[in-house]
Amino acid sequence: VQLQASGGGLVQAGGSLRLSCAASGNIFSINVMGWYRRAPGKQRELVASITSGGSTNYADSVKGRFTISRDNAKNTVYLQMNSLKPDDTAVYYCNADQLRVGVFRTREYDLWGQGTLVTVSS
Repeated sequence: VQLQASGGGLVQAGGSLRLSCAASGNIFSINVMGWYRRAPGKQRELVASITSGGSTNYADSVKGRFTISRDNAKNTVYLQMNSLKPDDTAVYYCNADQLRVGVFRTREYDLWGQGTLVTVSS
């Protein structure tokens, strides 16, 4: 199973970006998908997560500006980021947790995609 993230880039403050992350492989189900970020000199933090049932969780710093969504049929998670601020500059990582994969629906946990860089200029 692999996670492939895309959509990062350079944007001015106040602008928008949309990140996508697709999970590929013999996947039966994924319970939780999410986005984390690591800013320069800081620890990785949760940005937002979403369950297969649609329950969402957001970091306080992004509430009202970012929206997480997913397409269960495509095993894809999205992060719509609006009203971006320079403090949002970071490498963003997608995560998939509590998966069932393969013919035997083996449990897998805590898979990570490669990071995608988001840079917000002031």
